[in-house]
Amino acid sequence: MSDPAADTRGFHTADLCDAHREDIEIALPLFSHFGGSRRFHGPIATITAFEDNRRVRETLGTAGNGRVLVVDGAGSTRVALIGDQLAQLAVDNGWAGILVYGCVRDSEVLAQMPLGVLAIGTCPLRSRKEGTGSSDVPIRFAGLTFRPGQHLYADPDGVVLANRDLLAG
Repeated sequence: MSDPAADTRGFHTADLCDAHREDIEIALPLFSHFGGSRRFHGPIATITAFEDNRRVRETLGTAGNGRVLVVDGAGSTRVALIGDQLAQLAVDNGWAGILVYGCVRDSEVLAQMPLGVLAIGTCPLRSRKEGTGSSDVPIRFAGLTFRPGQHLYADPDGVVLANRDLLAG
């Protein structure tokens, strides 16, 4: 399987902001990079997952096709929604990245993986596995509403959201 992060080295969010000011929104600077790919982009899929990552696992178990999974964990810092096993599942299935409004764990391992992972922090405690939450719905955090199919661009300068692929043709 090809590395979905391999074609993402050529953009910078600052340049996208300069070139597409009227077409983009910027997330509040709440997130830190935990994955090995610090520059990633793709169309988004969304999940709500308050302290329960079963839907996250189910989604990452499907073909990512270079998409970015945006997870609304309601900002909880009490458990981690992503760890090394789910990140490996994402890599194996061709996801470009994961943005978590919540925590991750296994951060040293995540840093070695060819996957973009942004989160608000780390927590060693795993989440519940009950299957609560919703998939493919609009979610709101970091000053933005994330809708399935929008395009997310992330690099060390921040997170940019657009309604179309800014890198196409």
